[in-house]
Amino acid sequence: MIELHPEVLKKNGVSEFVILPYDEFVALQKLLADAQDLTDLREAVRAEGRAPLISLEALKTELGV
Repeated sequence: MIELHPEVLKKNGVSEFVILPYDEFVALQKLLADAQDLTDLREAVRAEGRAPLISLEALKTELGV
C-alpha cells in the first residue's frame, strides 16, 4: 500500500481540501483504476456465466494469426 502525506486545508475551521504530493496522487489514481478494472472484470465474468471458453492459441488459429 502507498503511504500518503496529505496536507489538509481548512475553511472557517472545517476541513475543506486535501493536497497530496504529485507522485502520491498518481499512485492513488493507478490504484483506483486497477480496482475499477478488477470490478469490471468480475462483473463481465459474472455476466458471461457458463459461456463457452476458447484459449488464446485456439483464437489465434481461428483468426489465422
